[in-house]
Amino acid sequence: MGELETEEQRTRVEIASYLRELADQLDRDGPVTLQLGGQQVTFDPSDQITFKLEGESDWSEGDTEAKQSIEFELVWWREAQSAAEGSLEVGR
Repeated sequence: MGELETEEQRTRVEIASYLRELADQLDRDGPVTLQLGGQQVTFDPSDQITFKLEGESDWSEGDTEAKQSIEFELVWWREAQSAAEGSLEVGR
């Protein structure tokens, strides 16, 4: 098993460009490489993908700001007979 989860500040324009590049990779047949925070991981998604979209806003009494977020999740299954076949390799 492997995981790439990073967080960094980017401008709206930078994020839009990153998402466009991801969309372009999904349009092509073949692997998809994610790069963020100096790390990268490559996936080979199937044709059928579950797309999850979540919008959220958190605010508590006394706060002067509300935290708002958008989360995207793409999920698919692939054949794996062992943990090694199902793992991801996260690199730099």
